[in-house]
Amino acid sequence: MQTTPHILVIGGHDPSGGAGIQADIETGAALGCRIFSLVTCLTSQNTQNVYAVSPQSVDALADQFDRLINDIQIDAIKVGLLGDLAIAQWLAPRLADLKRPVTLDPVLRAGGGESLSNQALIDHLKTDWLPWLTSLTPNRAEARALSACNDMSEAGKALVNEGTQHVLITGADEADDDMVHNTLFTREQHQPYEWPRLPHTYHGSGCTLATALTCELAKTGDILDAAQQAQAFVWGTLSRGEQVSDGQHLPNRRLS
Repeated sequence: MQTTPHILVIGGHDPSGGAGIQADIETGAALGCRIFSLVTCLTSQNTQNVYAVSPQSVDALADQFDRLINDIQIDAIKVGLLGDLAIAQWLAPRLADLKRPVTLDPVLRAGGGESLSNQALIDHLKTDWLPWLTSLTPNRAEARALSACNDMSEAGKALVNEGTQHVLITGADEADDDMVHNTLFTREQHQPYEWPRLPHTYHGSGCTLATALTCELAKTGDILDAAQQAQAFVWGTLSRGEQVSDGQHLPNRRLS
């Protein structure tokens, strides 16, 4: 009898290991889940920035997806970097049809500043993903792009009104004070969170958060508990973070 949650992570490969599929696998393993993966694209990146994205063909990804889904029971899905519009258009109806909880980390821009999206992809996410998503984990800039609202309270409400069940907007990308302000929006409420701001910049915190939320939600089914546990896990990985070069720090996802 299966007791360990089966989590499918879908996203890009980051050679530095800070973000992307490697971040997802490390996070899921640390949280006691079994991780299965589909790589949407290869990237040329390091701890400084993303320099190139090479998407897989839809045909290749479709073959991998079908063989995996037909073989293994998946409990929840986390989606990160999509790679291009064609992959996003192919993937959306297939995930919606699975009727499994899906968390999207929109990844519209790299931590180093490089754009990883365009208006066509953003518009597609609005019309073809937001209406059925379980959870969305945008930073403030991504929330503005997806909602067309500058105020974060209005952005969160607008995204939930589009159909997404849970929207966790993070505030680490915009420095307000010595605290990071995150907010979870659901149809019933919004829950603010505060975390001490750490002194460095980090590569892969968004991937870690979205995967942690997916895992915790698969284990408990309680979004308030899952959001709290996921944020605490991420803060811990960042507080133990390591600088392996002159770039951003990498989260340390090892629990011991």
